[in-house]
Amino acid sequence: MLAALVYAPAPPAQAAEAAVDVHLDTLAPTAPVKGDTLTISGTVINNGRETIKNAHVGLRVGSALSDRSAIDEVAERNGFRPGTDPGEIDSAYSVKIDSLPSKAGQTFTIKVPVNKLELDKDGVYPLGVSLSGETASRQYEQVLGIKRTFLPWQPEAASKRSHLTYVWPLISTTHLTAETGSDETQTPVFLDDNLAAELRPGGRLEQMVALGKELPITWVIDPDLLSTVDAMTKGYRIRTPDGRTVQGKNKAVAEQWLSSLEAAVQGKKVVALPFADPDIASLAHQGKDVSGTLGQLRPATDKARQAVETVLHVPASTGFSWPVDGAIDPSIVNVATSAGAHNVLTRSDSLKETGSLGYTPSAARPIGAGNTAVVADAELSTAFEGDMLSSGNSTLAVQQFLAHSLALNLQSAGDQRSFVVAPQRMPSASQAQTMADALRGLQGGRWTQAADLEAAAAAKPDPGAATQVPGAGQYPDALRKQELPVSAFEKIRTTQNTLDHFKVILSAPDRVEIPFGNATNREMSSSWRGRPEEATLYREQVQDYLIGLTEKVKVIPKSDATLSGHSATIPVTVQNSLVQDVHDLVLRVKSANPTRLMFGDRGTAEQEVTVQADHSQTLKFTANATASGPVEVTAQLFTKDGVPYGKERKFTVEATEITPTVMLVIAGGVLLLVLAGIKMYASRKRVAARAAAEESTQQSDESPDTGPQSASGSGTGETVDR
Repeated sequence: MLAALVYAPAPPAQAAEAAVDVHLDTLAPTAPVKGDTLTISGTVINNGRETIKNAHVGLRVGSALSDRSAIDEVAERNGFRPGTDPGEIDSAYSVKIDSLPSKAGQTFTIKVPVNKLELDKDGVYPLGVSLSGETASRQYEQVLGIKRTFLPWQPEAASKRSHLTYVWPLISTTHLTAETGSDETQTPVFLDDNLAAELRPGGRLEQMVALGKELPITWVIDPDLLSTVDAMTKGYRIRTPDGRTVQGKNKAVAEQWLSSLEAAVQGKKVVALPFADPDIASLAHQGKDVSGTLGQLRPATDKARQAVETVLHVPASTGFSWPVDGAIDPSIVNVATSAGAHNVLTRSDSLKETGSLGYTPSAARPIGAGNTAVVADAELSTAFEGDMLSSGNSTLAVQQFLAHSLALNLQSAGDQRSFVVAPQRMPSASQAQTMADALRGLQGGRWTQAADLEAAAAAKPDPGAATQVPGAGQYPDALRKQELPVSAFEKIRTTQNTLDHFKVILSAPDRVEIPFGNATNREMSSSWRGRPEEATLYREQVQDYLIGLTEKVKVIPKSDATLSGHSATIPVTVQNSLVQDVHDLVLRVKSANPTRLMFGDRGTAEQEVTVQADHSQTLKFTANATASGPVEVTAQLFTKDGVPYGKERKFTVEATEITPTVMLVIAGGVLLLVLAGIKMYASRKRVAARAAAEESTQQSDESPDTGPQSASGSGTGETVDR
């Protein structure tokens, strides 16, 4: 076979002298059939110190590889290996390069009809692209660099094609805070505006939607992402570093993305993860002993379906749990299935085969209690985790993915099997593009056919497949180090307790229960892995904001008071600065010394409190003094179930006892004041009368003597009254 590929051994030293990097930029078609022309383009770069002369780029095709391990061995080889690497095909399909100076690069394109490659049986063929040439110090032809890839060859459809399920994840980091505006619409506040960059054209999430629309995939969505983008479409604000908020400007971007996603998911299977994609392993290992923690998983699952159906108007399955990297142990499985998700998406490097099947079994494995482990293939799932910005890396990843998928199908001539691919949770735009290229290479359907995740979970399991969940000691240390600590779950519990005590006094508890409930889910998100400082800051900000809200309902600080006499009323004011009414509160005042100052019969009195939004209410308490002296009084709000609410306020009441003798003295003083007032009034009246008489006498002396007149006068006949 391959008579034209006879290899002439070169001097053994030449492998050590390799000084050329060979980059493969494109290979098309990725899975050729008879009659195709294979086109390979790339670049060769001379990293040596000498100019390379009389060089050419040639193609080398080896024999079909026997199994998947052989594929991995070829992929890991470095440098040219005489006696192992095959010889070049016909030199007519090589590209000549007369001179390649040091540090220079040269592009190339090789085109060769597939029938010239002498591919015979179906299988995966190693394909090498090498540069051979001479240097001044070694004036004979030698292989100076080589790059290997794979050529999957199955020109006709297989009699039994494997079912292949590709998980297409729509997940992002946490962007939304628990904060809302003080207006009635509760404008959401975002940590930043970074999500908009993922949503706009060319962004990571925009690419995931645009590519996924045309591919045979199963959408696996974090409903928190949908809720967050939906919040953007209604108007939003962004928190600035100085604590202020400013108006967000990407409402239209969010609207366009949601519209595109809604169109893309039509007719496709949608799996909704629990809200905010909780870190199942952290819950199982760190949070299970913190009271109330595991109880968060059921509500997160319940709201997941509702979020998908509300925003995308399509049904969603909530029957799957997906621990980080598919790593499981018994405690993770127990937590993962506790909220009704009876399918756990794991990976073959966690639930490993221990038998001697001789082939890779189907993904579905019964693991007891009615639960199924859906085991994604580790090789296929991690195929695109590297840097895919380089076209060379992308091309190699696609070819290796296709090679493994074909090798899987060729393993067994028995029953049809089902395989699952679960890639990284948040692929970059370039990784998503590479994933799409690989799936397009399979769309000819010659050795695989697409299936959804629910079908993969329901497929008939192989009777000899491993079903034993690995023990806790086998959980990867690297993943354990990234888990949320116990202190995180204790902080979350504190926030939840604060919320529980707060919401019972509110007339519209949903205004805080919904945003803070969602924030609690976000505090447990898988997206915090590798970002412990950001996770801690987020939890602290949620708690601080909630405490700030609770402190808007408070007893106003009161100045000291004086109580004269046996009885008086003492006013205490409760202020509500919230935008909703509060009720079901009790204000209790208590005397520190009931033998001197009493409220009610036991030194304590209380009244129910209801305060309208942005108002205050003053309540009056009757106090009885039995002795003189200062007494400390405490005013404290309580919820109706007796839990203290807010800070207590202390003030001093100076009690003054009033005796009968003191009362007589006071009465005498008052009487003297009254008599003095009467005396002053009489004296002033006499002085005024005397002054009036003197004025009258003076006027009479100054009048002219006109003689006697008749009573009737002589003018008008009218009497003049003075």
